[in-house]
Amino acid sequence: MDLSQYLQNGEENQAEPEQQLSKEEYAALKKQQREEVWGEVDSKAQEVFQNGESLKGFLNFMAQCKPQKAANLLLLYGQNPEIRQVKTFDGWKRERKTLRPGVHGYTFIADQNYEKDGEIRQGYVITKAYDISQIRTKPPEPPEPKPIQVLLGALLKNPETKVSIGYQLPEKVQAQYIPRQRTIFARNGMSEEVTFHAINREMACAAMDSHDGTYSRTAVSPQAFCAAYVLAQKYGVNNSGFQFDKVCEMQEYGKKDPQELRAFIGNVKNAVYMVSRHIDRNLGQPEQEFTADEFAVSEGVKGEGRPQEAPSPEAPSSEAPAEKAQKQKGGRAKKQPER
Repeated sequence: MDLSQYLQNGEENQAEPEQQLSKEEYAALKKQQREEVWGEVDSKAQEVFQNGESLKGFLNFMAQCKPQKAANLLLLYGQNPEIRQVKTFDGWKRERKTLRPGVHGYTFIADQNYEKDGEIRQGYVITKAYDISQIRTKPPEPPEPKPIQVLLGALLKNPETKVSIGYQLPEKVQAQYIPRQRTIFARNGMSEEVTFHAINREMACAAMDSHDGTYSRTAVSPQAFCAAYVLAQKYGVNNSGFQFDKVCEMQEYGKKDPQELRAFIGNVKNAVYMVSRHIDRNLGQPEQEFTADEFAVSEGVKGEGRPQEAPSPEAPSSEAPAEKAQKQKGGRAKKQPER
């Protein structure tokens, strides 16, 4: 008999009772833990940009992994490049999923709210997370690859940034986002794959435009190039033409300040998630067909005016009791900037 079937598994149940620590000792222990974790994140960020192949390996990981913060992507990649989807113990528990016997969690940075000076603020805690491969559940089936024509249709359907054919683009310009017009001009007649890559790159540029006059194509081009690669990898489009040596050179082969490298990765990640949400939404949206209206509006009787509307009752508060209590106690949560 496997007793683990009847018990909740995971490190939470297997851990030995910790020796009682004073408040000061506990704070010092947690501080040391945080410093070690951020040291690992910074070290991995520098390692990723050492050369084109190391950067490509990390971008492949970003394409396969469910959305995470840039710091968690680096942290998880350093622990296991095969990770696909991670959640904390409580996260899987909420989905009524249990851990497989004997699994060990991955170090993970999780958001956590706390109270300070009468205000609810957002911080983080170092905890453990578990990949879906460590969960008692049927492994998810990989999505069927979509033809490039279908992907292009999803990409170009109702985009947030307008896409137009550029009839007078300079030579060697495949596509380009023009911030003043908030439009992407794309060359006509390119191959379907090149068109997919080029428009994804420019949509990533548009995603990094905050529309405050600070947009610089030179500053965002390397991130947009990386984002286009990740999107191609995610959707199974040939991306063998991407080379990353120039990107790594611009990041001084990982010798830049780790915070700058993390910010670079964060921009890539945000652009990828924004464009992929648009594509996924259109891939899952069936075409609307015209059908006869079952509830058609009749002409009505001439001479009759519009009926008088009854006064609307006062709308009840939409806040849940817990939310009310939290606001009375400290107001809205203040979010700390991500490291």
